[in-house]
Amino acid sequence: MDAEELVRLRLVRQKLRPPYASSPEEILRQLLAVQAQEFAYARWSLAQRTSGTTAQLVEDAVADGRILRTHILRPTWHFVHRDDLRWLMELSRPRLHQANQATYRQTGISAGDSARSDAILAEAVAGGRHKTREELAAILQDEGFEAQRLRLAYLVMHAEVNGILVSGTPLRSPGGALKQRYALFDERVPAGSVEREAALARLAQRYFSSRGPATVRDCAGWSGMTMTDVRFGLRLAEEQDPGLLESFTIDGTDFYFRPDASSDDDGTRLDLIQCYDEYVMGYSQSRHYLGGTVPLFPGDKPIHVVLRNGRLAGFWRHRFERGTCELDIRMDTELDGPEREALERTISAYGAFLGMPVKRT
Repeated sequence: MDAEELVRLRLVRQKLRPPYASSPEEILRQLLAVQAQEFAYARWSLAQRTSGTTAQLVEDAVADGRILRTHILRPTWHFVHRDDLRWLMELSRPRLHQANQATYRQTGISAGDSARSDAILAEAVAGGRHKTREELAAILQDEGFEAQRLRLAYLVMHAEVNGILVSGTPLRSPGGALKQRYALFDERVPAGSVEREAALARLAQRYFSSRGPATVRDCAGWSGMTMTDVRFGLRLAEEQDPGLLESFTIDGTDFYFRPDASSDDDGTRLDLIQCYDEYVMGYSQSRHYLGGTVPLFPGDKPIHVVLRNGRLAGFWRHRFERGTCELDIRMDTELDGPEREALERTISAYGAFLGMPVKRT
């Protein structure tokens, strides 16, 4: 397999090429988890992999609890389908607390503090009483906790990791911006548990089916699990469903993938993806297949990524002015006719997603 075929397979498996998913929930079923610390742009990551999904439809799914947003995996914010969150969090929990230990110590969060804070937070949101972080901070402070800045963030994260808190119905400000509120985990996430071995097999199967061709190190970097765990899960997945995944070797490195990824979209494509998109963050060892050398925004860090047929070709950002979204797009080379047409289609899709006019500045 050459690099071009590897890139093509990734694009199809990640649903950046048709056939697309039918809804935000379906794409999460396929990708398992989607990085979401930039909420506004993470909505686009879901929508561009589906047919006709708007920003409002993603927000509705989050408000209803069909999609949940929480700290998991490395850990950072992710969208996860409600039916997957419990087993994935149970699998991730020991590694998450291990990753956070240094900050727990730095902020003075002892085992006793975290246990008492968890209990207070659980009581605060029980019965559908969803609360913002500021409201949770006030409750903790009333109970004698120092709950500000980093310490507050890690008290809340501790409760998320322990299956106490999860995203609730967002609060919309008078200006239209959404602010996350927290709900009781058990009121938003279905009951049920998965044994660790079965969870590792499920993780490997879901990761390599949706992001392959990829390596064991890629999966470990994405999931926060050890390479030993990933190899074990991969072996179990192959035993459970022989032939589901195939492998090949490039320069001594094994890649695993689900074969038979076909798409009827073979023309020139330019994609606007957010910088934390799974097409970027889903890989560590083999991220170099993105390729490309592109200009930066003057004086700024590059933010979001333009792909030309799956390869890095530019950066983009947007701003809103009088009901219009203005896109600043910087490419590595001048676009030819088919590429300009492809970019216009992508800009139009972004406008449909936002529900407002979009123009390139």
